[in-house]
Amino acid sequence: MAKVILQGFILVPDSDLEIVKRELLTHKSLTLKEAGCLTFTVTPDESNLNKFSVYEEFINQTAFDNHQARVKSSKWGDVTKNVERHYQISSGN
Repeated sequence: MAKVILQGFILVPDSDLEIVKRELLTHKSLTLKEAGCLTFTVTPDESNLNKFSVYEEFINQTAFDNHQARVKSSKWGDVTKNVERHYQISSGN
């Protein structure tokens, strides 16, 4: 099976920025521990404080789907419910 690659960015409303920043470390740590996670980075934009670049790779669709399910029911899912997500999902070797 091909790995799944998600790349893009999120835009965080001013009202949620502080809590999203606080929870990001935990979210990164939990994601990197997930079975099938190859890489996961969320990088603040240098010119826009509300924008974060996102890049993820998972070994296959199942691992990616499991990640998505965990996120939806996590604290991260709750604190980012107002975040605009701009992603492209593709598959690779």
